[in-house]
Amino acid sequence: MKTMLKTFWKDEDGAALVEYGVALLVVILVGTVALVTVAQDTGAQFTDAATATQAVRAATE
Repeated sequence: MKTMLKTFWKDEDGAALVEYGVALLVVILVGTVALVTVAQDTGAQFTDAATATQAVRAATE
């Protein structure tokens, strides 16, 4: 049992997998934040465009 625990403790194969998992998590979080920001900016631009269109229609009536 003691040798099995020593072998498990020295084995670093899983460490690389964990590092890749953490890196993937960081990339996913950064991408999600970027997409949310772009979506909010795009929504604001569509709102501005709708407001301007309504103002032009009201001025021409």
